[in-house]
Amino acid sequence: MEKSLGKDGAELLLIFSKIRQNQLKSLLSSKGVIKFGPCVLSAMVMALSTHTYASALDQSGQSILPFLESGNYFEANVFAVDASISGVVHDRPNLVRENQSRDTGDIGQNVQFYTAALKLQLTDQFSFGLLYDQPFAAKTAYPLRPNNSYSDNDFSQEGTSVDVESQDLSFIFGYSPYKNFQIYGGPVYQEVKGKASFRGMAYTEAFNGYEANFKEKGELGWLLGASYQIPEIALKAAVTYRSKIKYKFQVEESIFGEALQFVEPAKTTIETPQSVNIDFQTGVAEKTIAYMNLRWVNWKDFNIRPTQYNALTASYLDELTGGAYKQGVDLDSYQKDQYNAIIGIGHQLTDKWSFATDVGWDSGTGDPASTLGPMKGSWSFGVGTQFNPATNYFIAAGVKYYWLGDAKSEDGAYYLPIDGIKELAEQAAFKNNHAIAYGLKIGYRF
Repeated sequence: MEKSLGKDGAELLLIFSKIRQNQLKSLLSSKGVIKFGPCVLSAMVMALSTHTYASALDQSGQSILPFLESGNYFEANVFAVDASISGVVHDRPNLVRENQSRDTGDIGQNVQFYTAALKLQLTDQFSFGLLYDQPFAAKTAYPLRPNNSYSDNDFSQEGTSVDVESQDLSFIFGYSPYKNFQIYGGPVYQEVKGKASFRGMAYTEAFNGYEANFKEKGELGWLLGASYQIPEIALKAAVTYRSKIKYKFQVEESIFGEALQFVEPAKTTIETPQSVNIDFQTGVAEKTIAYMNLRWVNWKDFNIRPTQYNALTASYLDELTGGAYKQGVDLDSYQKDQYNAIIGIGHQLTDKWSFATDVGWDSGTGDPASTLGPMKGSWSFGVGTQFNPATNYFIAAGVKYYWLGDAKSEDGAYYLPIDGIKELAEQAAFKNNHAIAYGLKIGYRF
């Protein structure tokens, strides 16, 4: 055809061809194919949408999003949380010293934690990811108060406290049997350590001064998931399952520093919970995406019951009930599974700047809640921004405010099948508490 048209005709045909291509691009955009600048929005989401102050011991939300980034990718994140949590102890002589304020004081602690990720696109079909995470944590400390409810002013001058830390490495191998679809999975190495100290009248004379020390220990678990992506409309969808991980600790138990051996020592079994994450995002308008994260964590099956503590509480309840109940009590446990939802929207303002905002909801794990974590879920609102100095790297930051759910606290015995135990076990009311979380992310594509 070009020969029959001649040189001028061929040039004219080329011009019409380019015009038609531009018309086609415009038509596709009007039908929902949303165009974005490089590394603009999708990587930003995690800096804003993490679960930095969720229920139970949940901390990071165990996101898989870095592994879904295109090409070769690296990121590092730092988070800080400032929590304000206080309550009022019930007016009972066995809980509060006479003529003293019943305020618990602020038990919230400032914490920091970190995550990082490396994703390598080895071939068109195979990819590898290495995710470092600090998924589970707890840090609360009751200050010294004259009421002596959760502090010991007479001997140790210390308050009740808990400090749990964890970290894990996820080795992820991905395979794409079809275009846009990927299955992935791999082993997860996790380490956990923690310490709990009970102080004050709230724990009776038998347990005031009790301490449990869980030395750091590592075990293996696994994850498995699948994802589907349509880059032309910024669509990403993924479902990820993480297995529970079983530990056997030789817990160091003591009373005011003196080793406790009420029965023969034995290892304590603890299982960090299984979970499911569902991630979804899609373009909804020019340079705009909507995103969502749904998370389920199986906290209902989680409990901690060290050997000596179990024996002591069993003896105490046997005496209290006249032999009707002879079992022990968990040091910490949760009554319900945790459900969490985050929904947000992000928009590219310029070639270098983007903005996102989201709202979140956390179901909590039961009410009354443990004195070590007295809250029932939360609502949150976050905002974040991302700056792209160049096409291959960026800096993102976000801040999120949490309205922590009101809860009553109990000493661990509230849910036991004992007549009248609920009134004795319930100890304090925690209301109108909050937390503020800050996140900073650096991302690099290579």
